Amino acid sequence: MRFRRANPNDPPKQQRSTQGRMIITGLAGALCVFAFEPFGWWPIEILGLATLFYQVLRSSGVKAAALIGWAFVTGWTVAGVHWLYVSMHDYGAMPAPLAAIAVLLLGAAMGLYGAAAMAGAAWLRQRWALPLPAANLLVLPAMWALFEWVRGWLFTGFPWLSAGYAHNHGALAGFAPIIGMYGLGWLAAVIAGALLLLLHRSRLRAAGLIVTISVAGVGLGFIQWTYPEGKPISVRLLQGNVPQDEKFNGAKVVAIMRQYQQAIMAAPADLIATPETAIAALPQALPPDYLSGIAQYLNRTNSNLILGIFTADSETVYHNSVIGIPAKLGGSFYRYDKHHLVPFGEFVPYGFRWFVNLMSIPLGDQTSGQDVQPAFPIKDQRVLPNICYEDLFGEEIAAQLKHPAQGQKPATILLNTSNLAWFGDTIAIPQHLQISQMRSLETGRPMLRATNTGATAIINGGGKVVQQLPVNTVGTLAATVQGMGGNTPYIIWGNKLFLALAALSLLGAWFWAKRSKNQPKAA
Repeated sequence: MRFRRANPNDPPKQQRSTQGRMIITGLAGALCVFAFEPFGWWPIEILGLATLFYQVLRSSGVKAAALIGWAFVTGWTVAGVHWLYVSMHDYGAMPAPLAAIAVLLLGAAMGLYGAAAMAGAAWLRQRWALPLPAANLLVLPAMWALFEWVRGWLFTGFPWLSAGYAHNHGALAGFAPIIGMYGLGWLAAVIAGALLLLLHRSRLRAAGLIVTISVAGVGLGFIQWTYPEGKPISVRLLQGNVPQDEKFNGAKVVAIMRQYQQAIMAAPADLIATPETAIAALPQALPPDYLSGIAQYLNRTNSNLILGIFTADSETVYHNSVIGIPAKLGGSFYRYDKHHLVPFGEFVPYGFRWFVNLMSIPLGDQTSGQDVQPAFPIKDQRVLPNICYEDLFGEEIAAQLKHPAQGQKPATILLNTSNLAWFGDTIAIPQHLQISQMRSLETGRPMLRATNTGATAIINGGGKVVQQLPVNTVGTLAATVQGMGGNTPYIIWGNKLFLALAALSLLGAWFWAKRSKNQPKAA
């Protein structure tokens, strides 16, 4: 790829080696961690993608492009999720060298998606003899975004730090209710490709495209896709700040139970919610008066509770659940079971029992719940829980809103219960908050977050954090929340619109190449 006409009298320019390009893109990928929270410098991601595309376009072939793409995503992943070391070593008791190697191997595995994306883009460019604008604007962004989408579901998926999350508060955020998080990642890649063309003869069209996408994103942000439904409810979100090394300590469990009992009964609210597995025991193992005493308080104060707790259907089948205790005494308990489990932490992938045995993770082989489960009705509102990692999967949440369980109306409020104490005081906490914000943008629903160490927060239907507790503190977040009804385009179509746009991009590149071949060459 050349941006100026070469002078025949110039000495030949030495080409950079593939290894050199891998170093550049690996560093560029690692720097993209600053595009996400708690930093939020989203233009860095676009510059990083532009660096990746430039190095791929200047590479020597498909194999080189694959290696460059692998280096970029490996650097991106290792820098972005280095905090997994804390869970494996500090709390999982894995030896430090093995924990560090595990993080590096995860990054290398995720890098394979980048390798496939860039190899595919390089192959299509060669196969179709694509002009530079077609490669930059159509093929490279589409292949990047498509393999990000594949990363989100293959082998149960790992979409943490997917590119679109960086743009929950930027110029592209207005597109989220239409094409979702993966669509935002695709648009960011289109802008990155257009940036490279600012040094090309297509610079005016490229600049126009950047401006058009940005202005359209800002304009779409003013559209209200959903509407207030029912009367607001009062909520109290509890943050226990229980150290992870005490959570399953038999000597501490009773004290933790009493801590949450006192916090629950400290004040009434239409909805009181605790973090994920606030009670690290099965209901059958609780003192006989524990849940019944809480239920009597809820009845006296006309309050409802969502309590994070493990549940068991048999001696071998147990779930990471929340149970809902209604205000009406004698009413049936509500239950939601986590259905999208975390590999290695909540279920054991086939052939990896040896790896899980290297860590001391209690209740690490759970059973998943149903994909679609009912919401918890509270007055005029319907609260749909998701547990920790589950809010990474936007299409699954959208599907539950589009097709509610048991003939219900769609949920009006989302609730995430989490325990990120596994990751210490790291950037995992603000990263997860940003993920929840994206779910609110996609669905137009408020998201409540009740977490152990943070970020306990209330996010409105526009994806804005309106209240938040300080992290790593004991506290209660009290507020009034308005539920929202109606559908965004993303609820209706999920990722289908984004996939259609990516497919049309590739089809457009093919037509562009065909047209270029058929045009007569200048004499």
